[in-house]
Amino acid sequence: MTADQPGTPQEEPGDPVDLGEVNPEDVSAAAEAAANADPAEAGEADGAEQTPEEASAEPNSVSPSAKEAELLADLQRLQAEYANYRRRAERERQGAVEQGKATLINALLPTLDDLDRARAHGDLESGPLRGVADKIVDTLTAQGLSAFGAEGDAFDPALHEAVQHDGDGASPVIGAVYRQGYRLGDRLLRTAMVTVTDGTPADA
Repeated sequence: MTADQPGTPQEEPGDPVDLGEVNPEDVSAAAEAAANADPAEAGEADGAEQTPEEASAEPNSVSPSAKEAELLADLQRLQAEYANYRRRAERERQGAVEQGKATLINALLPTLDDLDRARAHGDLESGPLRGVADKIVDTLTAQGLSAFGAEGDAFDPALHEAVQHDGDGASPVIGAVYRQGYRLGDRLLRTAMVTVTDGTPADA
């Protein structure tokens, strides 16, 4: 056996290791620093882990160019729909105007018939009524009203209502006019009431 050297202290198992004197203030400061540490910095240190929402959103993300193209297509579709709506609304508005005008002028046709009879009897050759009659006719003409059906015109069953036929009908023309027909633009308001005879049309 080897004898223990004199003067050398022996460490007994289980004796605590002497770490020196610990300052309680240092321990408290370290704990406070750990509690106030920035979680973002801690995340960066751990490799910047993503949340489940961010991870699931990445595979379905759309590139900016594709998203812009989609928004542009939606905008163009809305513009086309609005342009079609405006054209349709304008057609409907114009149709309502024309229908209202036709209704009003239809109501005035009997007055025009009275003026035609007065003119045929010579009552409108002079005097104040002539000026009134001319103004009424001029105003309605300016709105697109036109009369048709004159003696000698070719007979057209789509435009003329025949109340009497003379001849064999080989070359039917208008004989006498009992009531003029009227158009408003391209719209037929009323057929002319006429007699039909054989002859050569006046415009032939």
